[in-house]
Amino acid sequence: MKKVGIVMGSDSDLPIVEKAINTLVEYGVPYEVHVFSAHRTPVEARDFALNAADNGFGVLICAAGMAAHLAGAIAANTTLPVIGIPCSSSNLDGMDALLSTVMMPTGIPVATVAINGGANAALLCAQILAVEDKDLAAKLDEYGIPYQRPVGGHAIFVDADKVLDQIPKEEFPAQTLAIELYLEAGVRGCEIGYILADRDPVT
Repeated sequence: MKKVGIVMGSDSDLPIVEKAINTLVEYGVPYEVHVFSAHRTPVEARDFALNAADNGFGVLICAAGMAAHLAGAIAANTTLPVIGIPCSSSNLDGMDALLSTVMMPTGIPVATVAINGGANAALLCAQILAVEDKDLAAKLDEYGIPYQRPVGGHAIFVDADKVLDQIPKEEFPAQTLAIELYLEAGVRGCEIGYILADRDPVT
């Protein structure tokens, strides 16, 4: 199996990268972690990208914050898929990194996940590698995507009219109203797992 190369611009990005590492370990995907900066160590970053395919990597993850040019700098020097993780900072909460990572010119693609989205970056790597790895594809099928689960303990697909009486209306007043409106509109089945959620799904 090809390896995943994880590059972070600073060791301060490790808490975000750990989410990716844990997900890769869960699926048995080999990986290496490196610290290169597009600004402070540009030569080393370029050399890593140029030699990544020959060194057994199949896809690369780049995590950086603030002026997050790392993913673009890596992508400019390899034809391997590059996935960017914009990391949040104290100044602009990661919006600067998000825009720096996602707004790439034509011909230098970077697949960008959510701010601090280390787990999704790793899952995307696994899915890319699974195209040519039947064992990994089977693991993805067997385990499923770990974050696609009902939230708040409710099923995703249910009949709204059947579950309405089971909802503690005092705890979910807005959600109860939403389902009642669905019923008035004649909608008998809907995805109410998220309507009833007392927290956002994991991203």
